[in-house]
Amino acid sequence: MQFEGIYTPVVMPHRPDHSIDRDRFAEVLEFLIGAGVHGLVIAGTTGEYYAQTPEERIEMMNLAGKIIADRLPMVVGTGAIRTEDSIMYAEAAKAAGADALLVTTPPYACPTGREIALHALAIDEAASLPVMLYNYPGRMSAEMDEETLDRLGGNPNFCAIKESSGSPDRLHLLARDYPHIQLSCGMDDQALEFFAWGARSWTCAGSNFAPEAHIAMYRACAVEKDFDKGRRIMSAMMPLMRVLEQGGKFVQSIKHGVTLRGIDCGPPRRPLQPLSDDEGRSLAEVISTMNATVAAIQRESSGSTEERESA
Repeated sequence: MQFEGIYTPVVMPHRPDHSIDRDRFAEVLEFLIGAGVHGLVIAGTTGEYYAQTPEERIEMMNLAGKIIADRLPMVVGTGAIRTEDSIMYAEAAKAAGADALLVTTPPYACPTGREIALHALAIDEAASLPVMLYNYPGRMSAEMDEETLDRLGGNPNFCAIKESSGSPDRLHLLARDYPHIQLSCGMDDQALEFFAWGARSWTCAGSNFAPEAHIAMYRACAVEKDFDKGRRIMSAMMPLMRVLEQGGKFVQSIKHGVTLRGIDCGPPRRPLQPLSDDEGRSLAEVISTMNATVAAIQRESSGSTEERESA
């Protein structure tokens, strides 16, 4: 499977009582499909899978599969501490029509590279679907090291990795030594660097509410190979990247951003709490400025292209 473009880890809307709002979830999916993103990730961190019961996770996989209906690739997260639970989610994802799986390092357990590989291989044996690995040591407390990659790299199902370590050395390692594993940007403020090193996809939570800017960045760098334009777009997006990490309120900020687009996502599930009014206003201002700046860059670029073609 080729991972190409913007893959959105979809938010999970809630009602005020923290129950899942299935109608709003369907709205989010339709909004993203209409906006032109290239793939959807269900049961990722932004979807608050960790705060759901197993029954809820499986139900939402199935609902997503019915709504998406093969219009875009559907990637389903299998994150869990126990390998047995990840296998269960992988089998359920396959039954729901998943095109690929997102396989993370089991959190809290701190497995070794070999143990992470064995965990991933057990999931693959059960489901036999394309896999995007997810390396996020800052959240999972363990890294998919070279032993992990060496053990998995010979299996064609392990065809991509979302790299969220934030380490330029890891980016260089993956691009140089593991070119057979597709590189997907998982560190939003390094998107320019990932595309420069050959990434063809960006798995980005901010595309839940700002798909236009994220798609513009992907097109500039990966399609048009215009890194001058890409730098300008990335510069416009950087304030958003900073605000999204304000006080560790990442999921809350993403959900508020979608609410600003007219789809009320409600509160995050506890222990997380919604943004304060001041935080919400700050986010809205940053998004508005970013969108205006990116749109201006796009218009300027389009005008320059038309001038060259008419010359």
